[in-house]
Amino acid sequence: MRGLIQRVAEARVEVESEVVGAIGRGVLLFVGVGREDTETDAEWLAAKVADLRIFEDEAGKLNCSVTETSGEVLAVSQFTLYGDARKGRRPSFTEAAAPEDAERLYLRCVGELRERGLTVATGRFRAHMKVALVNDGPVTIWLESRGN
Repeated sequence: MRGLIQRVAEARVEVESEVVGAIGRGVLLFVGVGREDTETDAEWLAAKVADLRIFEDEAGKLNCSVTETSGEVLAVSQFTLYGDARKGRRPSFTEAAAPEDAERLYLRCVGELRERGLTVATGRFRAHMKVALVNDGPVTIWLESRGN
């Protein structure tokens, strides 16, 4: 499973001009699910996002997690994280999971984040979404469950 996490001052996602998810201070998490991903990958990603220390403490060091700062999470599914553009001019998405599997594991990740006490807003799976954010820092981290 792949995640692109951005520390944000605020973020929102719209579908057909309707805001379907919005947060204040916290993290925007783009979630990509691969063909070989399992429940374990979804659990790993949620734990990593919840505990990743990307917020400053009182000394200005990145020592606090979104959980410790009472931040929020906006989780947006994004199969294009599995795009392979090494050959040709059009990315291949053959490593992305089938939509049914991807949705199940995406929702598992969201559920795990909520079980950890986080407020989680979401986009709409398989919809054309417009995502707006105010990146804070900027702080952007790439996460991948395979090979860990």
